[in-house]
Amino acid sequence: MADPLFAGLKVIDCASFIAAPAAATVLSDFGADVIKIEPPGEGDGYRTLHARPGAPEAKVDYAWMHGARNKRGIALNLKSEQGLEALYRLVDKADVFVTNLPLPVRRRMKISYEDLSARNPRLIYASFTAYGEEGAEADKTGFDSTAYWARSGLMDQVRPDSSSPPARAVAGMGDHPSGIALYAAIVTGLYRRQLTGKGGLVSSSLLANGLWTNSFLVQARLVGAEIPLRPKRSESDSAMSNVYRTRDDRWFNLAMVNDIKQYPILVEALGRPELATDPRFDTRENRRANGRALLAILDEEFAKHDLTDLRKLLDAAGITFGFVGTIDETLSDQQMRDAGAIVPMADGNGEIVSSPFQVEGAPKTAPRRAPALGQHTDEVLAEYGYSAAEIKAMREARAIA
Repeated sequence: MADPLFAGLKVIDCASFIAAPAAATVLSDFGADVIKIEPPGEGDGYRTLHARPGAPEAKVDYAWMHGARNKRGIALNLKSEQGLEALYRLVDKADVFVTNLPLPVRRRMKISYEDLSARNPRLIYASFTAYGEEGAEADKTGFDSTAYWARSGLMDQVRPDSSSPPARAVAGMGDHPSGIALYAAIVTGLYRRQLTGKGGLVSSSLLANGLWTNSFLVQARLVGAEIPLRPKRSESDSAMSNVYRTRDDRWFNLAMVNDIKQYPILVEALGRPELATDPRFDTRENRRANGRALLAILDEEFAKHDLTDLRKLLDAAGITFGFVGTIDETLSDQQMRDAGAIVPMADGNGEIVSSPFQVEGAPKTAPRRAPALGQHTDEVLAEYGYSAAEIKAMREARAIA
């Protein structure tokens, strides 16, 4: 088997919660040696997210299991002189440094890009922020629900209709895509280093990723288009791109972009071929003009089928659709496993959601358990030249845990 793609790449994850550490997790999936830095005590706040009110209850810390897999954990008190010096020693030999600490905190703790790049000019310093590196709000903190979801307009647009409250975000739904953006920035920085021999600052933010996700509508507005309020489903003029309910009370999303070709196929499959020549619906323009009437007819037709049978019917007809899946259905969804989206843990005990892409000829590392707080502190420090006596002294001084 080929060596992992990033074998030998040394990465320091000095970040917290989700987006920035997610970028380091993807690097670890492809074999990078990721050292997770946490403060002594409670460690990364992400460790406790699963236990907060409203989170799904489980005996396993599933959030940490997913976000910190493959990493080696070290507990450093960066407020202490010895702890900061230990971080510097790691940085001196690192390829990538990942952080999302607020910009003023980095400057105060002397771990800003200017501080670390002066020590290691080949370092890729991966900075993640809520609102970007420049501007009046650069120092402002934020979460994906506030900066990615709310500020970008997604929260306003993704609701059933204009009379509904703004749609609440699902935990981590902006962080994980944003982590992929930061990963892309890191890999781009590594490529530039390969060409020039120099490291540098790479960055991404929740705000930029939210705008990128919502760029279809944002760009439309930037060129002067008016963005209409979303109508109620029953008042929509688009029957070709809408959600429908089946007989067994399941929902699916019909996405018929090429309805000129596929509309006659759809109504034939539903046993209503006469709808193809119905003067209300025989052209794309007529289907749009009479969208509410067509929606009502399709509501009746789709409601005659259970989801299982309807999936077979639509698949056979080559119609593009997606059923509204439930979280429970991931337990038995074989396609998710065939696609490598859910993979087994290295120890064979359980499964985990994998990073969302593959590289031919570069197999991913089988996911290993996330570290306990400070689990690899002694091991890592010894690798970087600390003696047992020095490690003991650092522990007594509470520079490490």
